Amino acid sequence: MTGEMIAFFILALTAIAGGVMMINMTNVIHMVVALVFTFLAIAGIYITLSAEFVAAVQVLIYSGAITIIMLFGIMLTRHEGMTEWKLPRLTVLLSGAGIIVFFVIMFFGINRLSLGNPATDLHVDNTKNIGIELYSKYVIPFELTSVLLLVALIGAIVIAKRDDEKEEAGK
Repeated sequence: MTGEMIAFFILALTAIAGGVMMINMTNVIHMVVALVFTFLAIAGIYITLSAEFVAAVQVLIYSGAITIIMLFGIMLTRHEGMTEWKLPRLTVLLSGAGIIVFFVIMFFGINRLSLGNPATDLHVDNTKNIGIELYSKYVIPFELTSVLLLVALIGAIVIAKRDDEKEEAGK
């Protein structure tokens, strides 16, 4: 077993553990922190797959921006009537056993898998090649996506403004 495979398994277990923790936690802030661990572990998996650009985007967009937006949404909304509840111990143990069994099955299935020789020059100038493709071959879809996002932003502002006007008229 190589060091790359060990790093992959550690990162995969961290991502799975973060996801399971997020599902099982009752405090919303703790859920977001568990989600950040999952996002960072997935970025680490991208690095082990020689996709450095995708890993950087994962950290910047998901671990940074999306998490901050979620935290602002949580902080700015009211959470009245939330009660703490605990899962039965049997449910937690059965979930853990199921995850371990799934991991063992996947481990042995992946170890027996033969995909042939990997491409050796696949990761050379990865980010440069993405930029060249994006701004030469796919420039029109890239610009259309930016216009679509701008229209969605303007639409969200208009809808929010209408809601504010209705609330003021109702007072």
